[in-house]
Amino acid sequence: MKKLGLAVCGSFCTFDELLPQVRRLAADFEITPILSQAAYETDTRFGLAAAFVKELRTICGREPICTVEEAEALGPRTPVDILAVAPCTGNTLAKLAAGIADGPVTFACKAHLRNARPVVVAVSTNDGLAAAAENIGALMNRKHYYFVPFGQDDPAAKPMSLKADLTLLGDTVAAALAGRQLQPVLLR
Repeated sequence: MKKLGLAVCGSFCTFDELLPQVRRLAADFEITPILSQAAYETDTRFGLAAAFVKELRTICGREPICTVEEAEALGPRTPVDILAVAPCTGNTLAKLAAGIADGPVTFACKAHLRNARPVVVAVSTNDGLAAAAENIGALMNRKHYYFVPFGQDDPAAKPMSLKADLTLLGDTVAAALAGRQLQPVLLR
């Protein structure tokens, strides 16, 4: 069974959409959850952090990686075949584009990329067509990065917001493992 690292950032509004996809992926992958500090400990109007972590733990059958020290092992000692950052916030996009590895998610990506393995990015940011646009472009232009197809999630109320179609996460992971970008990457 292939190994998938699932790095979750704090786009809390997408967590309910993410969990069914994780259940589907668990049929084909041994999943190691990796949580940003925000995803691990922030209670929001979308739910309690402890409940989300418990559900991920149940689906994946293992404790999440929540520290830089734990994430570092993903490169040399306990590599995964593919790493998916889902959801990937604008903050994390900026850090990945700048090469900053200061938390569990960004450090997991750094450790994983040193093995020249694929990273799947599921964008979820309110400034995707503003400040985060250049970071999306930078990552799209780099080797080993693949994007879950995305589009504007609410053009009238949030004209700059972009969100990946998480129902395509599994297909994107499969395509990335084959070295190709799932198309079309831009959705209407």
